[in-house]
Amino acid sequence: MKVITMARLAGFTSSILVLLTSAAIAQTSPLNLKVTSLGDKVLNGPLVIEKQGSFFVGGQDIESSTLSTLPAYAQSGTITVDQMYARYQTPVKAKNTSIVMIHGCCLTGKTWESTPDGRMGWDEYFVKRGYPTYVIDQSGRGRSAVNATALNAAKMGKEAPEKLPVVFAASHESAWQIFRFGSEYPKVYDGQKFPIAAQNGLWQQMVSDWLFSMPTPNPTVPNLSQLSKQLKKTVLISHSQSGIYPFQTAQLSNEGIAGIIAVEPSACPDANSDMTPYTKMPIMVMYGDYMEISPRWAPRLKACRAFVEKANQAGGKVELLLLPEVGIMGNSHMIMQDSNSIQIADILGSWIEQRIKN
Repeated sequence: MKVITMARLAGFTSSILVLLTSAAIAQTSPLNLKVTSLGDKVLNGPLVIEKQGSFFVGGQDIESSTLSTLPAYAQSGTITVDQMYARYQTPVKAKNTSIVMIHGCCLTGKTWESTPDGRMGWDEYFVKRGYPTYVIDQSGRGRSAVNATALNAAKMGKEAPEKLPVVFAASHESAWQIFRFGSEYPKVYDGQKFPIAAQNGLWQQMVSDWLFSMPTPNPTVPNLSQLSKQLKKTVLISHSQSGIYPFQTAQLSNEGIAGIIAVEPSACPDANSDMTPYTKMPIMVMYGDYMEISPRWAPRLKACRAFVEKANQAGGKVELLLLPEVGIMGNSHMIMQDSNSIQIADILGSWIEQRIKN
């Protein structure tokens, strides 16, 4: 059974009731959600904030003798690495639940800001919905420092080239398939909701990825734990590569984590692992369209279905939302940048308000 609705989600104006009863999503009870939109007056009105700022979380000092190959800069000394950058905006009369947004592969916190075609991003949306909103750059990405000492060590001949850090970049052609814009570049799936005409705006924000050169566990995870404890009550919203990070953060500590929303996670916790850390807060796992025809994403969806089932059997409150099952078609991997991104944000905002009491 697919879905029972009072109205098609694709055309709601103020609020509707969504009842998901599909056995395929492996839930112990239906997802009853009254979806309330933010409204044009607020969406199109001014952004009013009480404060904004930025800071860093975590990091460690290391000593290095390969800091530079330039004569004007010292080769030896102390640097700070593994820290995580966070930028925040707090609305007037803010709710006591914060939102933390974590980007995915080959990207930075820009993921959540203005869309490639210039529409409102989810960071601004959630501020307008009343939530203090924090956007991070993963450790070793964007405004979070990269440890370049291994590069210089190889250049100086102090380390073999084989010791160079592993860094990769996603090409336009490979990203096209990974992000499910089409089966191959530059073909486009029918009904695709990503703003293809503005695709250059996505290519411009993509960066080299140092994930496989980062320490284990990735410093982003303990940094998220520290930030959650600092905020006291937060919803961690992850995407793609970072989809597993909120779960790994919960393994470290549940303190400060009020909920988890994993948007198109590349991995969920192993269904055969201990489910205890994931029974302490409401969790939503959400995917867009074209999943079953993607060799990359179909197995990931299957694994996440298994996780949802096992977590709920252990007493959790985990919900899997596959957008086509509620009549929303055409979403790519970059849901927060798709043409219906505000519609999806309305669903997530309503879920937070109904699952996590202010």
